[in-house]
Amino acid sequence: MSTLLPAALGLLRQALLLAGIAVTVFLLIRIVPGDVVDAMALEGNLDDEAIAALRADLGLDAGALVQLRIWAGRALVGDFGDSLRFDRPAAELILAAAPTTIGLAALALAFGLALGIALATAAVLWPRSILPGLVEALNLWSIALPTFCVGLAAILVFSVWLGWLPVMGQWLSPVIILGIDIGGQIAKPLHEDLKETATAAHIRTARAKGLSPARIVLRHLLPNALTTVVALSGLILAGMIGGALTMEVLFGLPGLGTLAYQAISGRDYPVIQAVVLVFAAGVVVVNWLADVAQRALDPRQRA
Repeated sequence: MSTLLPAALGLLRQALLLAGIAVTVFLLIRIVPGDVVDAMALEGNLDDEAIAALRADLGLDAGALVQLRIWAGRALVGDFGDSLRFDRPAAELILAAAPTTIGLAALALAFGLALGIALATAAVLWPRSILPGLVEALNLWSIALPTFCVGLAAILVFSVWLGWLPVMGQWLSPVIILGIDIGGQIAKPLHEDLKETATAAHIRTARAKGLSPARIVLRHLLPNALTTVVALSGLILAGMIGGALTMEVLFGLPGLGTLAYQAISGRDYPVIQAVVLVFAAGVVVVNWLADVAQRALDPRQRA
């Protein structure tokens, strides 16, 4: 019971946070001047009467609160409305684009975790080598260099100058760029945690028994440092979502990032709201699961 109550309260907080994000996004996108009808008017020959009729037909002539009430009632049952530009359900567009984003995120996460954990572990095993410096450099990379700028540089170098990779539709550059960013977020805190754990009494006992450094790290240090990786999962996911959006737009991948960019350009409110809500729900769920996992792994969190 003592374990279930904090988890339930955490889930409730995350649900309220998700509702707040949904309402905020709904209202903010309507503050931006112009809507989908204005965007269509710029593309075609619509007079004032046709514009007014189209806006009424799409329900855009009602007040923001009325639109919010209608949208929220439908969203609660999984109906995010129809795209104002493509006349297709927003949920259908998201389901079509989601596999690309999920695939890109999964590959980048796998590469980033492998890079960060391997580098942090190796730096503990060989503390007098250049590896601790590489941990610092990788961490500085993830802080100082936005993935968007690195993506532009990768296109310029590997696609334009060297001609090794195509500009559009390739996955290698986005996966490596996002993976390095994730690895930098993990390597530094994990390395510090491993160094601190290495001074614990049970580690000194393992050394006294004659266990090899590699065995001590793999069997005693890494399992204890798992909570650090779990704690960082929310931060990693949030950064990965932002990075995935920009990478998809830069490299022409048909994922949720490209869908969101097209929806924002065309003032397609239902699609914008649905995409943001899906991403926010992903972050909320991962943060809640990370909190539950931390409580399960670390008795101090339960206390």
